[in-house]
Amino acid sequence: MPVADTALDQAIERCAQEPIQVPGSIQPQGFLLVLDEADLRILQASENAQRWLGMPAGELLGRDLGALIGDDFDLRAHLEQLPEGEIFPFHIGDVRLRLGPSAGERTTLLVHRYDQVLIAEFEPRRKRAPGDPHVDFYPLVRAFVSSLHTVGNIEELLQRSVREIKRITGFGRVKAYRFDADGNGLVIAEEADPGYPQYLGLCFPASDIPRQARELYRTNRIRVIEDANYQPSPLVPADNPRTGRPLDMSFAALRSVSPVHLQYMRNMGTLASMSLSIVVDGRLWGLISCHHREPRPVGFQTRTACELLSSVLSLQIESRESHASTRQLLELRQRIVQMLSAMADHDSISDGLLELPDVLLDFAQASGAAIISAERCDLVGATPPAAQVNALVHWLARRGDEVVFHSDNLQRDIAELPELAEHAAGVLAVAISQIHSHYIVWFRPEQARTVDWAGRPEKELDVQGKLHPRHSFERWREEVRGYCAPWQPLIVDAVVELRTSVLGIVLRKAEELAQLAGELRRSNKELEAFSYSVSHDLRAPLRHIAGYAELLTEIESQTLSERGRRFLQHIEDAASFAGTLVDNLLSFSQMGRSALRLSEVDLNALVETIRVELQPDYAGRDIVWTVATLPKLLGDPAFINLALRNLIANAIKYTRGRDPARIEIGARQTASETEIFIRDNGVGFDMAYAGKLFGVFQRLHRMEEFEGTGIGLASVRRIIERHDGRVWAEGRIDHGATFHFALPRHPRKH
Repeated sequence: MPVADTALDQAIERCAQEPIQVPGSIQPQGFLLVLDEADLRILQASENAQRWLGMPAGELLGRDLGALIGDDFDLRAHLEQLPEGEIFPFHIGDVRLRLGPSAGERTTLLVHRYDQVLIAEFEPRRKRAPGDPHVDFYPLVRAFVSSLHTVGNIEELLQRSVREIKRITGFGRVKAYRFDADGNGLVIAEEADPGYPQYLGLCFPASDIPRQARELYRTNRIRVIEDANYQPSPLVPADNPRTGRPLDMSFAALRSVSPVHLQYMRNMGTLASMSLSIVVDGRLWGLISCHHREPRPVGFQTRTACELLSSVLSLQIESRESHASTRQLLELRQRIVQMLSAMADHDSISDGLLELPDVLLDFAQASGAAIISAERCDLVGATPPAAQVNALVHWLARRGDEVVFHSDNLQRDIAELPELAEHAAGVLAVAISQIHSHYIVWFRPEQARTVDWAGRPEKELDVQGKLHPRHSFERWREEVRGYCAPWQPLIVDAVVELRTSVLGIVLRKAEELAQLAGELRRSNKELEAFSYSVSHDLRAPLRHIAGYAELLTEIESQTLSERGRRFLQHIEDAASFAGTLVDNLLSFSQMGRSALRLSEVDLNALVETIRVELQPDYAGRDIVWTVATLPKLLGDPAFINLALRNLIANAIKYTRGRDPARIEIGARQTASETEIFIRDNGVGFDMAYAGKLFGVFQRLHRMEEFEGTGIGLASVRRIIERHDGRVWAEGRIDHGATFHFALPRHPRKH
């Protein structure tokens, strides 16, 4: 960073830390006394008190305030009017001073409790200057308040307010501006006399009001500077005796202001000002700023009327914004209900949201959206490519526990992914899983805009390195690029609400699945027990049938007719097939009951053994075998042998009629799993029925063409799934088939 920029940043930070609430002095249009409320003795006094009381400030210390004012004013009785806990100056009455040049004159007395003391401010009454409006404030304020219900929008409300305040105060220019999210103030209402520069539609930069001044505007809603060229009057002593620190004058009407601000006023051609805060929902929403070219007093009654108007204005704006927020919140929740309903009706969140793409986009007022889960990335509307969206999700996941992320300038906030800014300017993302990187992400396009500043928004340093306020307030235009429309806090909050509801749906579905899984496990155990019992009990009768049919053939074949011998042969074949089916069913049921005994399995040796054992099944056939060097894997040798045997036997069976038949056995490995495949050039199958292949008793070919019980592939699937693996197949009719199974390289313990 350049040295000049560093020095400027440091000067701006020093300005932001200036203790403006403890200036140690007051504006000289009145004087200030700090009292001990218990005995009303003076603890501090402003130096200029001598002008009215004819006595140096130091000599006032320790005196009883009652001795300085007329007997016709019961100070104790009037102090009882001061509301408990009141921190704003309260007019308890007008007093006559006993001493000095102003003896006998009426003086307005304002009192407030703060910083462990009683702060009394005396403002002498002044004669009305020629040309000053003579105003009866009550009917004006009453008429203004009663007319507010007819005002259509906030802009019109502000315009009517500045017009009324200008009429009450007589200031040459009164303007109202609203702060944006960055603290810049846009002038949206103005009334000015001829010859005054006008700022309607212009923007004042946030740096014009340091953060501690902004906070003081929020808490103390009025500030008056009668003459920007005033000489401040210091307090004597400098520190509050009760605290040992400079007196906190945050709420004092006479509080002195920063010299930087006074220079700012002079640079603007303004010698008198009054600021009224517009506070909405506890935040500084905007300001009404009054300016005059010449010094201008603002009496207590005038200030009170204007402060009341600004309070009513603040309440009106708060009410209107609250109403608009409520309406928007209802719309957002309606869309949340629509999305949740769609999600609840589908097996996945993605499918539910994709059913309502317009609702998904309208919900966040976005041009595009993405729903990212472990398996997929679904895009809706105008979005970056899927690869960039996935990169964004990885970036979000690395940020830790942040539930919602939003940016109105991707180029600024996600510098690691510069390509995102080519497709969108802003993003709003919410994590919808507490475990996995599952997100809903909304995108907004760039919203290029022109900003007309009231002067170039830059600060300057003098030769001593002190900050100088701006000199120019001429219109300066800036083109702002790279930003989208800001994400409203209501939308961000609604996204959090949506996330909570989605997690509720996910939890409910998980509970339902867990319940179904439990019921399925119980059903499977009951089915396995039933299958084992039935298949075990059927073996003996079937053997009896096969045995007696064989004996009958041997003993009585000569006496039987040809038809009888044919029937007897059918009985023998059926009994033999039924026996094989029962044996296979018994074996299948035992697969789910037997514990796995994991060890290293040499697949090359296993395949060679199976080929030798199956050789009688393909004797006399021309089969071209292509067997790759296969890796070793961890598994139950007996079960892996059975799975491979079934797959190789199927390849031999379904290539019958091919000359030559081709069977290929190979493997692929990744960091996480080992895949084995058996490929053949046999009859193949229609992929539309691929889901049936591994079911019990499922057959895609007629029994007359290819023998079998329909249990082999179901056994393969059960074996592989018990090893935490997966199985699948690919095929084309008359173009062969490929069967795959994959096992984890590091299986969990069973």
